Amino acid sequence: MLQSYLFTKTKREAPKDEEAINAQLLIRGGFVDKLAAGIYNFLPLGLRVLRKIENIIREEMMAIGGQEILMAALHPKEIWEITGRWKNFDALFKFKGIGDKEYALGATHEEIVSPLTEKFVFSYKDLPLYLFQIQTKFRNETRAKSGILRTKEFSMKDFYSFHADLEDLDEYHSKMIKVYFKIFERCGLRDVTYLTVASGGAFSEYSHEFQVVAPQGEDTIYVCQKCKLAINEEIKKENSTCSDCGFSEFKKMNAIEIGNIFKLGTRFSEPFKLKFKDQNGKEKLVVMGCYGIGPSRVMGTVVEIFNDEKGIIWPEEIAPFKVHLLYLGETKDKADKLYENLQKLKIEVLYDDRENSAGEKFADADLIGIPWRVVVSEKTGKKFEIKNRKEKEVKLVDEKELMKILSE
Repeated sequence: MLQSYLFTKTKREAPKDEEAINAQLLIRGGFVDKLAAGIYNFLPLGLRVLRKIENIIREEMMAIGGQEILMAALHPKEIWEITGRWKNFDALFKFKGIGDKEYALGATHEEIVSPLTEKFVFSYKDLPLYLFQIQTKFRNETRAKSGILRTKEFSMKDFYSFHADLEDLDEYHSKMIKVYFKIFERCGLRDVTYLTVASGGAFSEYSHEFQVVAPQGEDTIYVCQKCKLAINEEIKKENSTCSDCGFSEFKKMNAIEIGNIFKLGTRFSEPFKLKFKDQNGKEKLVVMGCYGIGPSRVMGTVVEIFNDEKGIIWPEEIAPFKVHLLYLGETKDKADKLYENLQKLKIEVLYDDRENSAGEKFADADLIGIPWRVVVSEKTGKKFEIKNRKEKEVKLVDEKELMKILSE
């Protein structure tokens, strides 16, 4: 992509109404634009990152048997009244349509997926079943803050599993934990993500959260120093030892929640009469689980922990482009040819073809944070300057070696 045609431009100063690092850098870099408190537009660079995170999640959800669907975002009031959550789900955006018929914008989809599944599941032969979607959610968040980490409108992957018994749910739940760690590793969050035992709320006694350690995190977790299982602050008040290994030494850390999984049991299958007939013809309630990840929250978390004084440092798999190509001086023809050759190899390139100063180009490259910076200039002769964003070392390489590095 030619940077001269890019819809957005970088900003030198951080917005005064944003305290969160992720919001400051994403706005300055032209990834997002703030419309109102808790509401952001995703711009070309930001959308590329978001889609890459979503595609990683989608691949892993399909690999574990998930079938992708897309459920309605507009929910009739009566659906939520069946579960009793119309009045007690405080974050619902509610409004009236024609004829004073009441609706809510989708904050979560248990009330939609349960009656949907009831239309197709009849026998034990129809189970287990795994459905997921990646969709925009809406919550009337009273504490909209922390940039794109806590918003009124956000991207969410919600996955629902349907089982004949609790044993099958337990087995699948354990598999999903491993899959979640794989997703976060692919997003660049390896070694900083912890499985955290948390309160299950109205659904079950306990749930599992996936927390990323970050100095700016608004959650507090306690990490077992033996098995590395974490517990959140609320659970820590009730337990002095690790529930997994019995060890009593914990390390207190700030963290950001990026995913959670619940064993719903029959909480939603019962009110919607989601039942099946077992092998003996006996009617039983379907047992459910749910598994959530916020792709936009993952994106904000990555920026919170991977940055320096110059800007963002994107992990390669979710970066908007792999290479940021810059030309300096009278070398545009040479840079144009290199850009063409990189594209032939299907290497994603943002090419700064603008007639800006070297200082402006370098500052923008550091701010945007693409993993590899390649510079074409008169002083390098027939070679090219290559630098990894997370390293200080600059190398001079010929085109063959350059292509080898960037093709790995």
